[in-house]
Amino acid sequence: MKVFGIDPGSERTGFGCVDSDGRRHRLVRCGAVRVEAASPFPERLGVIYRALADEIDRCRPDCVAIENLFYSTNVRSALKLGHARGVAMLAAVERGVPVIEYTPAEIKRAVVGYGRAEKSQVQQMVKLLLGLDRVPSPHDAADALAVAICHLHQSGGLAGTVNGAAIPSCRAKGPAAPGSWRRYRPPTR
Repeated sequence: MKVFGIDPGSERTGFGCVDSDGRRHRLVRCGAVRVEAASPFPERLGVIYRALADEIDRCRPDCVAIENLFYSTNVRSALKLGHARGVAMLAAVERGVPVIEYTPAEIKRAVVGYGRAEKSQVQQMVKLLLGLDRVPSPHDAADALAVAICHLHQSGGLAGTVNGAAIPSCRAKGPAAPGSWRRYRPPTR
């Protein structure tokens, strides 16, 4: 399964594509779409949309995983982030690629095993899981790869079909498989 992860931002949007055979993950491509902060906001959104559409066309993923909005005290920043997420999702949907959303805590839990992990811990795990020599740069690209890896760790089976083609599940259904780390509970004292 090939998953295209997106870490949206109004000035820098990270993207990363990971291919997996179910046992090993392989980096396909990653980077970040940078836009000039001085540019008018609608133009920035256009740049993000076109760049992500080109990358999705180039990678041809089975699905797109994107980081969901989280609580923010700055309403203006949250609205800008929401617009950037919207154009990222539109780029995928227009290409017939299903979109799955994950919260920051879900991403950290799936990649590191702890929902409150530090950014540096997530980046190190991305490096290890993909067998890379160094942490992907910029950090937005590493974050996008973490979103893609999260989906690979969370998905199970197929969710259904879109235009007759099977699509990957957005979440594992039912209880975790026997022997899964998700069933582990530390012993009580």
